[in-house]
Amino acid sequence: RPHRTELYEEPPPGCWPIVYSPDYNITFMGLEKLHPFDAGKWGKVINFLKEEKLIADDLIVQAREATDEDLLVVHTRRYLNKLKWSFVVATITEIPPVAFLPNFVVQRKVLKPLRTQTGGTIMAGKLAVDRGWAINVGGGFHHCSSDKGGGFCAYADITLAIKFLFERVPGVSRATIIDLDAHQGNGHERDFMDDPRVYIMDAYNRYIYPGDGFAKRAIKRKVELEWGTEDSEYLQKVHTHVEGALNEFKPDIVVYNAGTDILDGDPLGGLAISPQGIVKRDEVVFRAARSRGIPVLMVTSGGYQKRTARIIADSILNLHGLGLLGRGRPACALGSPSLEHMVRDSAKDFSNLSLQ
Repeated sequence: RPHRTELYEEPPPGCWPIVYSPDYNITFMGLEKLHPFDAGKWGKVINFLKEEKLIADDLIVQAREATDEDLLVVHTRRYLNKLKWSFVVATITEIPPVAFLPNFVVQRKVLKPLRTQTGGTIMAGKLAVDRGWAINVGGGFHHCSSDKGGGFCAYADITLAIKFLFERVPGVSRATIIDLDAHQGNGHERDFMDDPRVYIMDAYNRYIYPGDGFAKRAIKRKVELEWGTEDSEYLQKVHTHVEGALNEFKPDIVVYNAGTDILDGDPLGGLAISPQGIVKRDEVVFRAARSRGIPVLMVTSGGYQKRTARIIADSILNLHGLGLLGRGRPACALGSPSLEHMVRDSAKDFSNLSLQ
C-alpha cells in the first residue's frame, strides 16, 4: 500500500505548475565554482521569468525536499547510506574537495538542494497530470539509478516521478521519457531496463560520458549524434523521432529531460545548437505532446554555461506565448491562446520551422 507523502498535497489552485525553491541553489564557499555546472542557474531562470512578469513568488509551486521514505520508493537503503560518506558525494558531484568536508555539511549544502529538486520533480509529475503540463526548474538527474549516482546526479528524480505516478495516480500506467540532454540518460535507462510500461527516446552525443553500453539496451529510440551537430540537422531529427516515438507508444505522461548542454560552446556537450535552436526544440516536444493531449513534465537537467538560464527562461516565455502552456492557467494569464487554437495552428506553425 503506498505510504502517505506530502509531495502530492494539492498546491493552491491559483499557482502555475512551475515548481521551484530557493533551496535548489548550491552556494558554499565557492566550492560550486570548481564544477563547470552553474549551481545557481535555477534561481536565475526564476528571476528572468519574474522580470518578464510571467510569474511571481506566490504563483509558483514551492518544491519540498524528498524524504528518505520518498527516496526509498526507488533507491536502495544501501545506496542512501553510501551518501553518508563525503568522498562518495565528491565522486558523484565531481567536486573533489567535498571529500574533505564533514558529512553533515555535505548533506546540508550539497545533497539537500538535490533532494529538494528531486521532490520538485515528483511534485511536478502529479501537477502535469492534473494541469496538462508542469515544469520543474531543476531536476533531470538522468545519470542516477536506484543504486548508483554519477555525473552530478545523486538521486534518480526521473525514475522517482514515474514510479510515484504509477503507484499513486489512477490512470497513469505508461510513460515516455524524451531525453534531449547532450549526454545519454543511463540512470533511468538502467532503472527501466525491462519495464514495458516505459518507452525511452534518447538523443545524445555518442562520444561523451557516460558511454553506457548496457544502459543503451533500454532505449527504444536511439538518436546518436556526431560532434558539432548543428540546428538544422538536430531539429529535423528531434522532430522526426519525437513524432515517431509518440506514434509508436501511447503514454499517459511524457517526461521531457530538456538539458541545455547541447548549446554551442558547452564544455561538456560537444554539440553546436544555437539558443534559438534550443527554444525551438522545446517547442517541438511540447507541440507533439500537447497536440495529442498527453501531459508533459519538463525538467531542466544539464547546461554548463552562464547563458543557459536565460535560454531556459526564453524557452518558457516562448511556450507561453504560443499557447502551449494551456489548461490550468491562473486567472492572470487567461489572455493566452487556447489549447484547441494551438492544436489547430500547430501544423501551420511547424511548416515555418527553418529546417532546410
